[in-house]
Amino acid sequence: MLASLIDVSGVGYPLLFVMVMAESSGFLIPGETALIAASVLASQGKLEIELVIPLAAAAAIIGDNIGYVIGRKGGRWVLERPGRFYRQRMEVLRIGEPFFERHGPKAVFFGRFLLGLRVWASWLAGGTRMHWRSFVLWNALGGITWATAVGLIAYFLGHSAGNAIQTFGLYGLVAALVAIASALVLHRRHRRRQRGHAQQRRAARSTARHPLDPPPTPGE
Repeated sequence: MLASLIDVSGVGYPLLFVMVMAESSGFLIPGETALIAASVLASQGKLEIELVIPLAAAAAIIGDNIGYVIGRKGGRWVLERPGRFYRQRMEVLRIGEPFFERHGPKAVFFGRFLLGLRVWASWLAGGTRMHWRSFVLWNALGGITWATAVGLIAYFLGHSAGNAIQTFGLYGLVAALVAIASALVLHRRHRRRQRGHAQQRRAARSTARHPLDPPPTPGE
């Protein structure tokens, strides 16, 4: 359904931009799914991947900054105001503030690849008063890396990669690929080690001499 909407002539690029930006701003909209659908359509020649990736990256960066401003201006008020779940909200501040102070850059960068953090990381960063310059830097790096990685994987591998990313997340797909590559490397190392041991045994047998064999002549 989403791919059909993006496939409509003249609507695909603006719709992709709006959806990614809205998700990054803190709204539960399938922005990453829109990027995957657009990249798959680009692999079919219906869109241009050279436009899909920069548009998604720009939308992610702009949306995250909107979310940061929302969190900075109103996020703390929402968390600190009396009412229901006040204790839990204060616990969010108590844990979130020092966490973003120590690990804010990592949370902003890697949060781009995880559904929950992708939607709320910018609000938390703003609400916990993370330094804006640091946020902008790591947000831009995360947005560009995310759009490039997801876009290219979906573009080159098509629907199968898109389904895997949506089901397991990008980290799950990368972990599976790393596990497969690691298994292949270990298997090859094991085979090389076995061949090395076999060669050593053959060399030892060929150089071994019987006790009654005559001693080697000089220069032998």
